Amino acid sequence: MSVSGQLKFSPWVASARIAGGFRGNLTVVDLVPPDMLHMVDNHWYQYPPMDPMWYNILTVLITILSLFAIVGNGMVLYIFGSTKSLRTPSNLLVCNLALSDFGTMSTMGIPVIITSYHQKWILGPFMCELYGCLGGLFGGSAIWTMAIIALDRYNVIVKGLSGKPLTIKGALLKLLLVWLFIAGWTIAPLFGWGRYTPEGNMTACGTDYLSKSWVNKSYILAYSAFVYFLPLFTIIYSYWFIVQAVAAHEKAMREQAKKMNVASLRSSDTNETSAECKLAKVALVTISLWFMAWTPYLITNYIGVFETASITPLGSIWCSVFAKTGSVYNPIVYAISHPKYKQALHAKFPFLQCGGGASETTSAASGAAAEENKA
Repeated sequence: MSVSGQLKFSPWVASARIAGGFRGNLTVVDLVPPDMLHMVDNHWYQYPPMDPMWYNILTVLITILSLFAIVGNGMVLYIFGSTKSLRTPSNLLVCNLALSDFGTMSTMGIPVIITSYHQKWILGPFMCELYGCLGGLFGGSAIWTMAIIALDRYNVIVKGLSGKPLTIKGALLKLLLVWLFIAGWTIAPLFGWGRYTPEGNMTACGTDYLSKSWVNKSYILAYSAFVYFLPLFTIIYSYWFIVQAVAAHEKAMREQAKKMNVASLRSSDTNETSAECKLAKVALVTISLWFMAWTPYLITNYIGVFETASITPLGSIWCSVFAKTGSVYNPIVYAISHPKYKQALHAKFPFLQCGGGASETTSAASGAAAEENKA
C-alpha cells in the first residue's frame, strides 16, 4: 500500500538506462547535493527518480499559489491597516492570520519554485532547517490565531454583555503569546528534539516523520497534540456553543414575534447581533478550510510515525502542496463574506467588484469612506 503511489519505472528512466546515461542503481536521491545526503532518510533510496513532468507541474502550481497568497494576504493587510473603521481588536486577529498566511507562502513558496526548477534542494542544510522551521512557525501561528478568533466570537455571541470585551492591548498580548509559544515548538528540532529533513521529492523540507528514533516520533506526537488537536478542540468547543446560542436567540425572536403578531422584531441591536453571527460564519468557513488543507499533511506524518503504509515521493508532494493552499483561501473568504472588509475593498479597488452594478460599487465605496471619516 502507498500514499498517492507513483510509477516505479517511468519511460524517461528506461530510455536513460538503455542509452547508458546513468550508472548504478537509480534513486530519487541521486541528484541530491553531497552536503545534504546526511539529512536524507534511508526510506527514500528505494524509489526511482521522479519524472521531470512532476517537477514542472509543481513549479507551476506553487507559482500560482504563491502569487495568489502573497497578493491576496498583502491586500488584506493593506486594507485592514489603512481603513480606520477596521482597526478593531478583533480585526487585529484577522491581520495576524493574514500575516501568517503571507509569511507561509513568501518563505515557503518561493524556495520551492527555485528547487523544483532544479529538481533538487540546492539551498543547503541550513536553509533546509530554516525552511522547515518557518513553515511550522507560520502554520502554527495561523491555527492558534484561528483558535483565538473562535474564542473571541464565543465571548461576543455566547457571553454577550457579561463577557469581557477584547481590547487592543489584550489582542496584542494574546498574539505575542501565540508567536512565542509556536516559536518554542518550531526551534526545538534545531536543538535535538525532532529534526527537519528533505521531503520525498527532494525539493522541500519538513519534519522527520520516518525516523525510527522515539526522540523524533515523540516530537511529532507532542507537536500535533499542542499545535493541531488542542486548537482544533478549542475551536470545536467555541463553535458548538456559538451555534447553540444563535439557534436559541433566533427561536426566541420568532416566538416573541408570533406572540406580538408581527413579522419581525429586528432592530439595530438585533441587526448588530446578526452581523456578529455573519462574522462567526466567516471565521468558521476559514477555519474549516485551514483544517481541510493541513489534515492530509498530519495524516502523512502519522503514517510515517506509526508505519501504517509506504509513503512515496509523489505522495509527499501533494500533501505539502495541499497544505499550502490554506494560505490562499482566507483573503478570498474575507473578500466575499466580511461586510466592512468588502466595503473597503470596493472603495480602494473598485475594479475588483465581482457582482452587482456600478451603483452597488459606488454605495459600498461611499459606505467605507463614511466609516473611515467617522473613525
